[in-house]
Amino acid sequence: PPTFGSPTSYLPNTGEPLTPNLIPGALSGGVVSSVGSVGSVSYPTVDSGSNWSSTAYTPVSSALYYSNGSLGILKIPSIDLAVKVYEGTDSAALRKGAGHFAETSIWNGNVCIAGHNRGVNNHFGKIHTLSMGDTITYATKLGTRTYTVTSVSKVSEMDTGGTAASCDNRLTLYTCVRDQSAYRWMVCAVER
Repeated sequence: PPTFGSPTSYLPNTGEPLTPNLIPGALSGGVVSSVGSVGSVSYPTVDSGSNWSSTAYTPVSSALYYSNGSLGILKIPSIDLAVKVYEGTDSAALRKGAGHFAETSIWNGNVCIAGHNRGVNNHFGKIHTLSMGDTITYATKLGTRTYTVTSVSKVSEMDTGGTAASCDNRLTLYTCVRDQSAYRWMVCAVER
């Protein structure tokens, strides 16, 4: 660049290139005799014809509650599970059944649900035994969806990646790992 404070310091295309490979034409083997002959710069254009997908999200509203206070029912035939889903993942919600993560979608996008795996309400005690391809059904006032298990993994209790919004319809289930308080079982399933 030109010397700071010089009369040409604010003018474009003045000064000398600091690295020779940035001289216009240098990469194509051409030689530039004067620095002042800089070519035009082209910028990438946005393809307006592309289909952009964004995350999907359905908030919980009062109209989505059943008279018993639940938001829906989760069924996993391979582990003989049928459990009602309640709003929240606190002790009160999990005493009644499975709990819906309040910050996640209730229908479109990524629906995240937690449940206990021990004690009286050990609804999610066997989710870690699910296999790829197993079926999960989730029914709400908005309809019934069938999901296919795509992964079962042990994640850190601090790993919240599974609760991220998504553009596809998916279900993410969480429960504790027996005698390993620093970990959680996470089951991911996508809509069929």
